[in-house]
Amino acid sequence: MTDEKGMSYKDAGVVAVGEEKTFRTLIQWVSRSMEGHPEVKAEVGLYATVIAVGNNLGIAMSTDGVGTKLLVAELMERYDTVGIDCVAMNVNDIICVGARPLAMLDYIAVEDATNPVLGEVGKGLYEGARLAGISIPAGEVAQLREMIKGLRPGSGFDLVGTAFGVVPLDRIIVGEGIQEGDVVVGAASSGLHSNGYTLARKVLLGKYKVDTRLDELGMTVGEAMLTPTVIYVRPALEIMEKVKEVKALLHITGEGFRNLQRVRSQVGFVLDRLPEPPPIFKVLQREGRVSSAEMANTFNLGVGLCVVVPPQRAREVIAVFHSHGIESWEIGRAVSDPERKITIPGLKVVGKKDKFYEI
Repeated sequence: MTDEKGMSYKDAGVVAVGEEKTFRTLIQWVSRSMEGHPEVKAEVGLYATVIAVGNNLGIAMSTDGVGTKLLVAELMERYDTVGIDCVAMNVNDIICVGARPLAMLDYIAVEDATNPVLGEVGKGLYEGARLAGISIPAGEVAQLREMIKGLRPGSGFDLVGTAFGVVPLDRIIVGEGIQEGDVVVGAASSGLHSNGYTLARKVLLGKYKVDTRLDELGMTVGEAMLTPTVIYVRPALEIMEKVKEVKALLHITGEGFRNLQRVRSQVGFVLDRLPEPPPIFKVLQREGRVSSAEMANTFNLGVGLCVVVPPQRAREVIAVFHSHGIESWEIGRAVSDPERKITIPGLKVVGKKDKFYEI
């Protein structure tokens, strides 16, 4: 991948929210709400919060949306897949603390409630729930004509979900006990999933239309961008049940492989066996002249979920993913590193606390 100076997420108009003073102030206030609440068993920064409810049972909760991928759906006038993304972005976080997802509530804000978008979004939500093995027992629809604006009059909408799951308190997974030599197994993504779309849209839709067919993609640009996020719930639950010593599960979303830094263990990771990424990443990097560091900062690069296990368990993890039709690989290993860096030799980048840098 090229390191030639080109487009960045910041250039596309997205700032690193976690570095902003306003965000830190928000977290400070929200964190104060947990004072005097010992039932909270997972700190801010993990994929999901866990609340103890008695008898060794914890309720795991996570909330997320689909982001500006919804604008691609508007351009395509196809809304029956983004519900899958909404479910995926939530349940894929829930499993990362060792929980079994049970249900999700949805929130849909629309510019015009008469728009057929609601029914089509519902189809995707149902399919996502089916794939994840959960229900969607309730939700909310708000018509906010003055606040929500689409690409065309009346077409605007936003979609967010909040998922719930259960986990025994003595089996919460937070990335503890990882040692040098433990293996990172990466499960294939379907493409961009639901992250980095502000940059992806600026690059790809700045040059192509959604109905432009590219041979290297094997489909149109819009179809590639609208490909739903993989839901990893079923293989992850089987892995946690069958494979001993699962030390971490990590959903590779915003911030790319720096999500590996969410583990509690004081280790770094060397990812020296990454698979060839799906074609859309190559097209995006080439057309936007996006640096390898920026690609690593923003995208999953073909790996949507990582599982950290002792080396003797890696084959078992890969076998479970394979049984569910998901390709996976040993992509790297844990190393002793108090700085907890993420090194990707093939891209010549290293991820530190704030972002990836060129080596």
